[in-house]
Amino acid sequence: MTRVALIAHDEKKPDLIEFARENEDQLLEYELIATGTTGKRLMEETDLEVERKESGPLGGDLMIGAEVAENRLDGIVFLRDPLRAQPHEPDISALLRICDVHDTALATNLASAEFLIEGLAD
Repeated sequence: MTRVALIAHDEKKPDLIEFARENEDQLLEYELIATGTTGKRLMEETDLEVERKESGPLGGDLMIGAEVAENRLDGIVFLRDPLRAQPHEPDISALLRICDVHDTALATNLASAEFLIEGLAD
């Protein structure tokens, strides 16, 4: 089954929730994982089942990176806030790097997220 991670910084969580609602039929076809707070909100505000990792600042981004390193993820939607510094920026950089190393599809904005979800459906 196709596995997709959903991650969003605090300022981008509403955008990710809206994206999930708009693409819920397609996302129901996938096995989903998310960082802690993002996963909690997705399960509260949609009908999606999500495996929750730790919150990003508590190591959740690294946990998802480990899934990439083990070739257990087909894609990641990571809506980052480009206007705010993140205290766990090294973890975020590590996740982006491991996606490049393992050639894992990574969408960092809504436009690319649409392409990723559609592309995985093919």
